[in-house]
Amino acid sequence: MRRVVVVGSGAREHALAWGLTKSADVVVTPGSDGIAAHGINCVATPATHLDAELFVIGPEQPLVEGLADLLRAQGKTVVGPGASGALLEGSKAFMKEFLAAANVPTAAYGSFSDEQRALSFLATMEPPYVIKTDGLAAGKGVLVTDDFELACDDVREKLSGIAFGDAGTTIVIEEGLSGEECSLLFLCDGSRALALVPAKDYKRVGDGNAGANTGGMGAFAPLASMSDEQIDDVRARIVTPTLEELRRRDIDFRGVLYAGLMLTANGPKLLEYNVRFGDPEAEVLVPLFEDDLFDHLRAVGDGTLSNAPFTTSGAAVTVVLASHGYPENPRRGDRIGGLGADGQLAQPVEGVLVFHAGTKSDQHGVFTTAGGRVLAVTGIAGTIGEARRRAYEAASLITFEGKVMRTDIAREAV
Repeated sequence: MRRVVVVGSGAREHALAWGLTKSADVVVTPGSDGIAAHGINCVATPATHLDAELFVIGPEQPLVEGLADLLRAQGKTVVGPGASGALLEGSKAFMKEFLAAANVPTAAYGSFSDEQRALSFLATMEPPYVIKTDGLAAGKGVLVTDDFELACDDVREKLSGIAFGDAGTTIVIEEGLSGEECSLLFLCDGSRALALVPAKDYKRVGDGNAGANTGGMGAFAPLASMSDEQIDDVRARIVTPTLEELRRRDIDFRGVLYAGLMLTANGPKLLEYNVRFGDPEAEVLVPLFEDDLFDHLRAVGDGTLSNAPFTTSGAAVTVVLASHGYPENPRRGDRIGGLGADGQLAQPVEGVLVFHAGTKSDQHGVFTTAGGRVLAVTGIAGTIGEARRRAYEAASLITFEGKVMRTDIAREAV
């Protein structure tokens, strides 16, 4: 049987591993107790010491650090860009410079390491104010606010290193854009780009998009308001110029190009690029695949991606359950009720999968919280409405002290 190594330990990697087990022997490194409980092989061995037909790198950090380069130097087939391509996510300042060179539509911006210059630039902007850390911050390095004083304080905290250490000592200040947000992921093999089903995720911790930015509190797919014509427009105006600029810089981008978009009155504009499957987007996209996920991902690594569209069906809604205090100060060690020893629902709900983001289990199969985001509960059905009902029914069966959960994921799509 074909063998694939998935690198990572979160709910995204759980979803990818689950999808790939349909047609391949899967090993996850380092994996987690929750992934292992689901019957998927997890090992502590580093990816560079493993052998497989395909390597899929889940998180952004190892991509920025050059893991894909190391594996390709060993002759491995890899889904994930090298360190030079991963800079599109690893540095917001680099990404904005790159977008300008590629003539990709995006928000007006300034990049700063000096506090006074940053504050002077901020004073010229209209609300909402958008301040981003330059480096990786696990999805939490963005402030969007209408409060000018709060924005000034955020600039000072980031540039001083208090908020995000070295990741924040350069910042990007952007104009606020209005419209509907959309996550559109493309598989890229260096020259071709194939769009996945459009999705929408929810970054704020609270209902109605209130509270702090997080790594993601839920998602749904497909996003019906994103038409095939709009997808083609995004490919033509944003993704194709990006791939052309990458090639001009001798960067062979083989992996996932995640376009975070704002659908404005003047057309789509790029908010950010990620260089891997999104989380929680992977948890709604992978279950919708009817094709062989392994074959598509291997074609990405081989540079042989077909232009034929994916075969997908149905709809999926993911609700993230997070720890007490998330995202600022998540608590660990709370006992989780409602799960069996396999990490899935003890009382099954039709069409529901539970992907583990941050859990631990003891020798008796009892799970406790072990991270900010704890579980991603995904409902799958023929419609968004039914998928949402299933996801929330299942989420209500899982209990732990201080559980944080939004109640409005996909509400507007029903």
